[in-house]
Amino acid sequence: MLEQDRDPIVAICYLAALADGDRSAEEQAQFQRIAARLGADPESGLAVQAQNRELTLAEAAERLSSPEARRTAMEMALSVIYADGLANSAEQVFLAELRRVIATADEETETLQREVETLALAPLAGPLPDTTRGTAPGEAPRPSQAGIPALSHDAAIDTMIRKQALLTGALELLPQNLASLAIIPLQMRLVYRIGKDYGHSLDGDQIKDLFGTMGIGAAAQVFDGMTRRILGGLGRGMFGRAIGGLVGGTAGAAAGASVSFVTTYAIGYAARQYYAQGRELSADDLRDLFQRFKAEAESLLPRVQEEIHQQAQHLDLKRVLASVKGQPTIP
Repeated sequence: MLEQDRDPIVAICYLAALADGDRSAEEQAQFQRIAARLGADPESGLAVQAQNRELTLAEAAERLSSPEARRTAMEMALSVIYADGLANSAEQVFLAELRRVIATADEETETLQREVETLALAPLAGPLPDTTRGTAPGEAPRPSQAGIPALSHDAAIDTMIRKQALLTGALELLPQNLASLAIIPLQMRLVYRIGKDYGHSLDGDQIKDLFGTMGIGAAAQVFDGMTRRILGGLGRGMFGRAIGGLVGGTAGAAAGASVSFVTTYAIGYAARQYYAQGRELSADDLRDLFQRFKAEAESLLPRVQEEIHQQAQHLDLKRVLASVKGQPTIP
């Protein structure tokens, strides 16, 4: 994929995120930060035109230079649209129009959409994948964070959060882009399990609202991860198809793994305290709590980076995806 394809692909992702007409100011700001990291002009350019509804889908698609770039645009648009659940009617219309203007109605695209839809429907009550090979030598309970009331220690929850944070970090290091799409369902299932442990019955909308309060937009999180992979040349297409990149992939992969570990860790511990306290924290307190646990996770990164890399080397993506989807796996 060529440098010239970056801006139209980013613009198409913006249009995909806006397809349902429901983007909060916070989500818009997240998308702007991602576009800025990609080198998009914050004051002008295709991304800003898309955000301001001054660019049509056909106009963005006309700028794509190759079939590979058009397929990449479809992958990213599907990823963004299905990040927070099944596509609604407006989003389905958008996808149909995107297929028309970039002329990708091949079997691979249809298979991709079925895979993404299945992940979007992943059951909350399913088991969390356990892909670790035991407790790391010298592993200690989570360190206390100054200013946060002490919780009664529950080794099972500590272990569950840690394992899922390591797993989401390891998924970012796999070459297939489909690996990144499993991260949101895993984070949602982790929160569901934590809430249930404290006696709260949750549904998907409640968990998405909790993420939103913490300042995490599902679409923006997926967009961020996919841009690191596809535009950073971190690996391959959804099903292993080789793709080109714009910058060195190793640094981008490490950054993605770090972001996913930190975010999942902070989600888990913030949710644990929130539900342990009977959901009585204010929105401001919850956001502050999430930020504090993010800082704690960042301080742990140097001690777990090697473990994340080792886990990625032994991950079986098919087994992880089957577990996320609630499908039986062969031992």
